Amino acid sequence: MAGVATLLLLRHGRTTANADGILAGDLPVELDELGVAQAEQARGRLAGLPLAVVVTSPLRRCRQTLELALPGVAAVPDEGMRECGYGEWSGRSLKELADNPLWATVQHHPAAVIFPGGEAMAAMANRAVTAVRAWDARITESHGPDAVWLACSHGDVIKAIVADALGMHLDLFQRISVEPSSITAIRYTPQRPFVLRVNDTGTPISALLHKHRPPAEETAEGDAVLGGGA
Repeated sequence: MAGVATLLLLRHGRTTANADGILAGDLPVELDELGVAQAEQARGRLAGLPLAVVVTSPLRRCRQTLELALPGVAAVPDEGMRECGYGEWSGRSLKELADNPLWATVQHHPAAVIFPGGEAMAAMANRAVTAVRAWDARITESHGPDAVWLACSHGDVIKAIVADALGMHLDLFQRISVEPSSITAIRYTPQRPFVLRVNDTGTPISALLHKHRPPAEETAEGDAVLGGGA
């Protein structure tokens, strides 16, 4: 795996919308108290890394996360890393949306989903993957094979990037979990991407053993939470 840059994907910290079970979309929501703590914890995990470039979704919650996780670092906004355009679904509760007939398609055939008044999930995946691969190639060329760079984005966007790196069809990307303030690492080589780490929150393994989801995320058992959840 020598000879290529390393990409770190950082999801923003928990927001007020995440905590309330609301699909934020393009809304200018901010981190809640826990989200601030998560971003500050990420600062410790990222400390000392010689990041060649930091790229971000232009939405407030990502920029706020980076202000706390990487203070003083100038991040480059990129529309390719923006949240999926949920259109008329933005601002609505996940519990309400789970009763919409389109929800089943989101769960089982997301590659076919076009959100009313919004974006197709396949279009979101294409723009995000195109953006990170282009950035990665430029950074490897300009900063050398040992370069490390970071992109801060959203749950569904990062899941789509991971699915592409794993060679998974987008219809399977709901099997991937990307929690607030988690870090995912990928290296793109000429032969194939290597997924080095997924959804790393730095928490003890015991944190994975919870038996119940928060009430705000009470959809059907086994459903993935649109937007990534809290």
